[in-house]
Amino acid sequence: MGWVLSYPYTYELVAEFWFRGRRARVWDRLVGLSGAAAGERVLDVGCGTGYFARRIAGAVGSGGSVVGIDPSQSMLDYARRHAPANCTFVAAGAEDLPLPDQSFDLVVSSLSFHHFPVERRADAVLEMFRVLRPGGRLFVADLRPSAGGALHRIVSVFSAHAKEREVIGQLGDLVTDAGFSITSSGEVSRLHYIAARRPDVGESGDRSAWAHVAEGLDR
Repeated sequence: MGWVLSYPYTYELVAEFWFRGRRARVWDRLVGLSGAAAGERVLDVGCGTGYFARRIAGAVGSGGSVVGIDPSQSMLDYARRHAPANCTFVAAGAEDLPLPDQSFDLVVSSLSFHHFPVERRADAVLEMFRVLRPGGRLFVADLRPSAGGALHRIVSVFSAHAKEREVIGQLGDLVTDAGFSITSSGEVSRLHYIAARRPDVGESGDRSAWAHVAEGLDR
């Protein structure tokens, strides 16, 4: 992956400041928009400190589970210490998920996509498609373009090479190119989100999407 965050406590403080004390409210809104439901198996790609994973864990309940993926061991250590029993965490990059095909009902990613190397972002979305069951859902939320200012300069430290203005424009094309159908998009606080769905078995587009995945993973 691209720029790897390694300071979980600092990240948590900056995130709270960035969302002006409304972080929990914003992420609970994202959980609702993702459609996470009781009993579902969810993958959080680029989970960082596990904040989104923990919020989703409550929605899927004891009958569901959340797996968090991140390349930073220090972030994963923090996530494990603060997570409920139905969360597990694995060290890996988004572009090469060490997980079986069609093993999740929902894949989510928040404030992570801008850290993926530009040249590997398509691979990451193809991997998200691969691990979703037919009919499964994708939900990605990332920075929306800002007008600048002091808060923007602070968060830029954690965006590094992100080129945030490019991310939102790329997301829609990458998601549809991978074979997903976009079901909704919009803004929540400082974030832009895209919700999408992998075609179910027998639905138009499923065969071509699988071909696209195979082609992408072979490259």
